[in-house]
Amino acid sequence: MSRSDVIYLAGGCFWGLEHLMQSIPGVIDAESGYANGSGESEANYQTVCSGKTGFRETVKVLYDPERVSLDALLLAYFYVIDPTVKNRQGNDIGPQYQTGVYYTDEETRKTVERIADMERGRSPAFHVEIGPLKNYFPAEENHQNYLEKNNF
Repeated sequence: MSRSDVIYLAGGCFWGLEHLMQSIPGVIDAESGYANGSGESEANYQTVCSGKTGFRETVKVLYDPERVSLDALLLAYFYVIDPTVKNRQGNDIGPQYQTGVYYTDEETRKTVERIADMERGRSPAFHVEIGPLKNYFPAEENHQNYLEKNNF
């Protein structure tokens, strides 16, 4: 699998976005974690919830491009988030809930920018972070597949 077969999506609380991505045919795995923050020692739920680490609750999505396109994944993502608000999604408020799309290579960047440009044109405000992945750390085990484990 090449690095272009992964995308990192921050969409508020990672539980729902992880569950959505896992339901899409062609997604190999979706994992909840923390992206683009201060460092590994602070990549834990309690510290991230302080809002002082720069981390975003993020879902790492591994996908098979023969079965699902990055375009389709990004369109599903933009369908379920509110791109017009900063540092919140629904009732979840704080910088850890900031929306964002993070890429790891040039080919992915081009696709992300193209879809983001299209989405920007849909409303006067657009607050989704678009940029390269700086770091990523998996969330604690109790956050993985949370909705499934807890019968939601």
